[in-house]
Amino acid sequence: MAPTTSDAHRHIGVLPAYPFYGGPAISPDTTARATIAEFMADVDAEQTDRALVLPNYGVPVASAAFDLNPLAIEAAQQNERIVCGLWVSPRPQDILLTENALKLAGEQGVRALKTSFLLGGSATDEASVPALDRIFQTAKDHDLVVHVHTSPGGASDIDQVGTLVEKYGDDVKIHLVHLGGGMSGNMKLIGGRLFDWIAAGKKVYTDTSWTIGFAPRWLVQEIERRGFGEDRILFASDSPWGDHEGEYARMHAAVKDTELADLFLRENFARLYS
Repeated sequence: MAPTTSDAHRHIGVLPAYPFYGGPAISPDTTARATIAEFMADVDAEQTDRALVLPNYGVPVASAAFDLNPLAIEAAQQNERIVCGLWVSPRPQDILLTENALKLAGEQGVRALKTSFLLGGSATDEASVPALDRIFQTAKDHDLVVHVHTSPGGASDIDQVGTLVEKYGDDVKIHLVHLGGGMSGNMKLIGGRLFDWIAAGKKVYTDTSWTIGFAPRWLVQEIERRGFGEDRILFASDSPWGDHEGEYARMHAAVKDTELADLFLRENFARLYS
């Protein structure tokens, strides 16, 4: 069994089945958990010591993820090992739902605001600016991390999401999920962009979930070569969309039992999300 880890990105809640890509209605996130007891059983079985739990999302039903915010808060308030993030949306049509979610930012256990452009909106679309300004201002006011999905292409591409780092990263901690997203994002961040932002004083963090196989090893080599950045990398499973065992194996292959392992697997989480 793997040593204890701190998981900087996992979800709670069951979503409605949806006909993705024109097919039949499906529920591909087969390990999604509807209850806190089920969620904690997974955490215990993995030997996950600390975790950031976020509402599950991914279906184009505006209320689906928002409705799970109270469950995430309850999980954090029931167990001191758990902290949570609130789902908020950059879409202008969701502004009232987002405003109601932001009213919960001061609740005990809340450490992050989670947003994504997978379901609409764009970091470079003027229509999304009011919601994004409110999200980042609330994060600044409450000293929260803004947790942002990245994936290749479209509005989630690091070329788009990276503009948030440029605009807000001086004042707000930003966690770019999935190391920029896929081959292109991994190459852009590790190849220089992540280190340029850190050197410029941006409060930027990332995790190695969903990374291409070579990326964690290369990331470690670049940190060692450049001599900084080791405090910005976190372990994350993205369960139920990712898998803890596989993500741990990929990271362990890169860091082995070095000081970086302690930082990536545990210590950086404690500094960012405690």
